[in-house]
Amino acid sequence: MFSKSCEYGLQAILFIALHTRDDRKIGLKEIADSQDIPAHFLSKILQILVKYKLLQSVKGPNGGFALNRRPEDITLLEVVSAIDGLDIFDRCGIGLKSCSDAHPCPIHNKFKFLRESIRNTLMKETLADLIFTVEEGKSYVTLKTI
Repeated sequence: MFSKSCEYGLQAILFIALHTRDDRKIGLKEIADSQDIPAHFLSKILQILVKYKLLQSVKGPNGGFALNRRPEDITLLEVVSAIDGLDIFDRCGIGLKSCSDAHPCPIHNKFKFLRESIRNTLMKETLADLIFTVEEGKSYVTLKTI
């Protein structure tokens, strides 16, 4: 459903949220290496998240990336919106251009329900929620530790 850019952006911002402590910035190479994401591609994604004020970027020897707001204040929907936009929640499930409530495709109503469910989940889930479940051992992510 999401683009590869969006998937990488979600992985990167979660990595940053899990590892940023005491004003420590996380370097691009560290994120790229830990998540096996091409650094050049990741750089463009992170700059989008900086543009949308989800991350801050600091240059220099102690530079890198950090959350721009508290993890409690960043929803997953904001990350998806910044990278992929929200029109993904309005698209036809089988790619028809004229699909609508008035002229539904064969899976319109079922797919509409799923899209709305995903959107609501992303709207409610914050980075803090993800951090909590990972730190409590209630969920597992394949993020390499530093």
